[in-house]
Amino acid sequence: MRRAVFPGSFDPLTLGHQDIIERGVPLFDELIIAIGKNADKKYMFSLEERIRFITEAFKDEPKIKVVTYEGLTVDFCKKEKAEFILRGLRNPADFEFEKAIAHTNRKLAEIETVFLLTSSGKSFISSSIVRDVIRNNGDYTILVPPTVTTNQ
Repeated sequence: MRRAVFPGSFDPLTLGHQDIIERGVPLFDELIIAIGKNADKKYMFSLEERIRFITEAFKDEPKIKVVTYEGLTVDFCKKEKAEFILRGLRNPADFEFEKAIAHTNRKLAEIETVFLLTSSGKSFISSSIVRDVIRNNGDYTILVPPTVTTNQ
């Protein structure tokens, strides 16, 4: 079974994430969307909200599993018996950052990283941009799936 982990904080889930997930699903038998928990990070959305955003967005896709994890992604991959990590690339800076992580992960656990380029119409979207739009009362709904809602 080809099992991949798509890790992230998903604070919140964006159309860019959705693009990578939808295009990654056909490549694997199972795609685990792994929401990382980091006690040192201040999130805009609660863990429960982030789980709901993703679960509702992909409720009709049986190959997707949504879970949370702490610690190293490679340790989580070993626990889940995942051979692959799926990552999206928006720009050259993403590539340089992700390349270093991919090399480290392969050294630590022989995990292969699969990169997908984000579709051009979505490559400018990041969770930090979405959070900034929300904080400033902008129309964030054009950047996220309909499952992402806020009472801000």
